[in-house]
Amino acid sequence: MTIRWWMGCLLMIPGLLFGAAPEPHWIWGGVTADNELRFFRRTLQLPAGVRKAILTVACDDEAVVSVNGQGMGRNESWKQPTSMDVRRSLQPGANQVLIVARNSGPSAGLLARFEATLADGSIQTIVSDERWETSVNGATDWVPATDRGAHGTAPWGVVLKSPAAVAAEALRVADGFRVELLRSADAGEGSWVSLTFDPKGRLWISPQGSEPLLRMTLRDGRVSAVETVPTPVRSAMGLLWAFDSFYVNGRGTNGVALYRLRDRDGDDAFDVCDPIRVWKGEGEHGSHGLASDGKSLFVVNGNGVEVPMDTIPLSPARDVADDVIPPRLEEGRGSGRKAWGGHVLRMNPDGTGAEIFSAGQRNAYDIAFNGDGELFAFDSDHEADWGLPWYRANRILHCFAGADHGYREGSAKRAVDLEDAVAPVVEVGLGSPTGLVSGSGTGFSAKYRRALFAGDWSLGRVLAVHLTPQGSSYEGAFETVVQGRPLNVTDLAVGPDGAVYFITGGRGTQSGLYRLTQVLKGAENPGSEDGTRVADRARRRGLDALSGKEGTDALERIWGALGSEDRVLRYAARLALERRPVTEWRGRALAETNAVAGLTALLALTRAGTGADQGPVLKGLTKWPLDGLAEEAFLLKLRLIGISFARHGIPDALRSMALSKLERQFPARTAGLNRELSQLLVALGSSEVVGKVLTLRDAAVTQAEAIQYQAVLRAATNGWSRSDRERYFTWFHRRPPAVSSPTVLKWFGDAGLKAVNGAAFEGYMRAIRQQAFATLPDDEKGELAPWVTGVAFRESPPVDPVRRRSFVRHWTTADLMDRVGQAGDAKRGKIVWQEAQCAACHRMSGEGGDIGPDLTAVGSRFSRIDLLRSLTEPSAVVSEQYQDTVISLRNGERVVGRVKAESEGRLTVRVGAVGGQDRVLAVSEVLSREASQVSPMPEGLMDPFTAEEVLDLLAYLERP
Repeated sequence: MTIRWWMGCLLMIPGLLFGAAPEPHWIWGGVTADNELRFFRRTLQLPAGVRKAILTVACDDEAVVSVNGQGMGRNESWKQPTSMDVRRSLQPGANQVLIVARNSGPSAGLLARFEATLADGSIQTIVSDERWETSVNGATDWVPATDRGAHGTAPWGVVLKSPAAVAAEALRVADGFRVELLRSADAGEGSWVSLTFDPKGRLWISPQGSEPLLRMTLRDGRVSAVETVPTPVRSAMGLLWAFDSFYVNGRGTNGVALYRLRDRDGDDAFDVCDPIRVWKGEGEHGSHGLASDGKSLFVVNGNGVEVPMDTIPLSPARDVADDVIPPRLEEGRGSGRKAWGGHVLRMNPDGTGAEIFSAGQRNAYDIAFNGDGELFAFDSDHEADWGLPWYRANRILHCFAGADHGYREGSAKRAVDLEDAVAPVVEVGLGSPTGLVSGSGTGFSAKYRRALFAGDWSLGRVLAVHLTPQGSSYEGAFETVVQGRPLNVTDLAVGPDGAVYFITGGRGTQSGLYRLTQVLKGAENPGSEDGTRVADRARRRGLDALSGKEGTDALERIWGALGSEDRVLRYAARLALERRPVTEWRGRALAETNAVAGLTALLALTRAGTGADQGPVLKGLTKWPLDGLAEEAFLLKLRLIGISFARHGIPDALRSMALSKLERQFPARTAGLNRELSQLLVALGSSEVVGKVLTLRDAAVTQAEAIQYQAVLRAATNGWSRSDRERYFTWFHRRPPAVSSPTVLKWFGDAGLKAVNGAAFEGYMRAIRQQAFATLPDDEKGELAPWVTGVAFRESPPVDPVRRRSFVRHWTTADLMDRVGQAGDAKRGKIVWQEAQCAACHRMSGEGGDIGPDLTAVGSRFSRIDLLRSLTEPSAVVSEQYQDTVISLRNGERVVGRVKAESEGRLTVRVGAVGGQDRVLAVSEVLSREASQVSPMPEGLMDPFTAEEVLDLLAYLERP
């Protein structure tokens, strides 16, 4: 009889109750015989809601495992233990575990360890020992197993190894720096996403899920003790000790909120937990990092959190308009909110007095004060916008009071050269921004003490961002200090020893705690900063402090900065002016003769005034003809006109005058001026603009610039000729131009623009084309319809028909764990990628679908085991960004799909991942909604492929 025959008998074997032991022992029967077959059994009582269950087995020489009669996998060598995820086979109550083992020589032994993470985060462990029972036939004569020695005993030695993060030796580290791996997360400790130090120098870490917070004691740069802390708040993406309190931004008794925990009696345990701010919205784009300047508390929220509108009226940042003409193009995948996306709140330590401190970010995960006391954020791009004019790279932002960095959903994002948007300090290209910390408290050299250290989750790196004072703000440059594959960095903190500590994790991946230090050579003179720059920053802060202060002195100080060459100082002065009563300064703004000061003051009046101010403002602009303005003032005047039109409409009395003046300037000498001029001329109904814009489009040196002109012309109704229509619509059907700017090439390589189109690209192209078609006269629509059909800018060649494959095996992670270290062939893996139709849902290097996450550089954020698990067990970890929603209707029907839009009492749901259909539901029909725990990625996707082919696919996914 073979061991495979015995697998067929497993369903018939009953089990008995078993307990737990801390250390696994090697077990067998009383007397060992060569080629002996033995059965071992235990039964475990488990509550409902087990979140994770791993059974690890090593056998001298072979074992087959089942749980509740279901085959889980096999171990073929005691030297390589097999770990099996058995959660799906468990049930509340009694669970039967059966192992059929066989030895092939004189030595024999079985080692087993079962670890279950329960709903409350606690760990239940069962190990092999004398309480297991054994039998030679699996039916009768069950007796206690014989103990052959604890794990580690000869001849086997130590075979069970704890989970391990990527070794420090495998990381690339900049010269002069050193990285140490201090600790890897153990089973039950979750996947780590935030950390901070308390006043006693202890390190606190929060997992992303429901596991409890960890507190680690450090001695001499090493972890000397680890304990779980029973806090009522978990899954925190922001932690901060300040004001004799522990602030935890996570999920607690009042839902997702910012909680303030305090220890009032000094026994090192929290006895107060107050939710000081409850958030509307959560998830990976929810509420994130925390910071303090010693007086106030600062919180950064992603664009998944609703802006607390009650805080706006008296906030430093308060103007939430789109200010675009024509109206923005909607992405179709966002929330459709008209206000800002992400934002930073400032509040008192008890949560009162909350105000919008800065806004217009997308999804900054963290914020940090540098050594000058200035606040910065590391903001994320929107990879779906790659290739489009409104794509914004990941960036470091200077978040001073009232700063609006221009993020709006869809195409309404403000260009960085506009007067009412604060430009980034530095753009860092692709990646997934996470933690941010200042080097000011480190023991590093002066260069790095002045820097910020930023984590990049997707590209697996830690960046040093060097800040150079520039006027009242900064310019920046960055370098990579640490990089690994994978090194999915989630957060950073400066320890009391002056080292930078950082963690990895997120989305269920293996976590590690690392320590970054610098080897200093000799004494160093830190130098001193130019006193002018310090004074410039102080002047900008002083302008913020003038808000609400009365008196002519305050107004004079504001007015003195309106004409500054420092754009950030000018921006702060304009905000201070807008916060004062308009009646106090309207007349002075209209009478100002200095071009920059006057235009800035009239921009403030346009934003803070009413429709009644439009006429005087536009007439006041005639003092500064465009011909006589420098480029920055030229652009400022155009932007002022655009905001006036967007907010108050176009006055008929001034239309002809505006047309004559603007048409004379178009086309202009720069792309920025042409962008604004073309929008204004289309809005004014110019009959000359179409041909000029098409000429600019055809001469554009980047795809994004060409698309900008196509988007502008979608709203043009005058001046079209038959040939212009043909030039416009046929452009959509050609391939992207094979040219690119040096900046784009720096981010995306020599593959050109074809490789950078994001998942939203096609949707925007269709929307532009459809909106342009809607402006056609009815008698032209039928004639031009053939030019409007089809898919715009088809990026990829048609997918070859998938050859029919036969079932090979229902693969589990456990089946391939013993081979996961083997190398695969990336070229063959690309064939598996194509035949498994992965590109129907996922993008890779700019090609593919947008149903699932983009997998470009996925090897930098996920280990090979993580990737294997996602292929064989797709529902083990489901990102909330790609989660379906289970919608229960009042008629008893359940609809499962992706919610695309909700407006005017209707809910649009995409049902079916590949080739799905949109279904529109009335909100009144909906009884409840809940997130689906089942991945849209189908189970068994790898079943038609061999083990070697699965390894080949892993190699393809891991390509740099």
